[in-house]
Amino acid sequence: MQLITFTIDGQSFAIESRYVIEVLPLVPHRQLPMLPDYVAGMFTYRGHLIPVVDLGIRLRGRPATRRLSTRIIVVHFTSTAGDNAPGRAVRVGLVAENVIATCHAEEADASYPALRLDNAPFLGGILRVRQATVHLLDVERLLPPEIVSGLFPDEPRRALP
Repeated sequence: MQLITFTIDGQSFAIESRYVIEVLPLVPHRQLPMLPDYVAGMFTYRGHLIPVVDLGIRLRGRPATRRLSTRIIVVHFTSTAGDNAPGRAVRVGLVAENVIATCHAEEADASYPALRLDNAPFLGGILRVRQATVHLLDVERLLPPEIVSGLFPDEPRRALP
């Protein structure tokens, strides 16, 4: 599997490329009141408003550093509001630092199992790739179901094109 790698506060993370639609420069986004601080706002992407999650806040408790290599990674995933709810396709922008590299999981010289933390269900396995320790993120679990249902109340339950 191919991975998009990035850093947050000097720590390396990765997401599977199968979720990635596009990597954009850090574009302005509109802040939204009353949401968790890691939901940085919304921006218009190809005619649709999509939420922006600051991975710096979500993963390390501080905003991602604004630099030339800070990007918005537009991802898609199927989210469910509950165990019996049908899945719905959603798009989200992820703000991350140093979004400049890809790698293959097959290049890993070591692999460790996923962490199981109730307060961080999005943390996956840990890989040792090219002398770096990379923590995989589960994109589909980055946002709690109640936040997804609030951000996408009228989203049709269909596959993305």
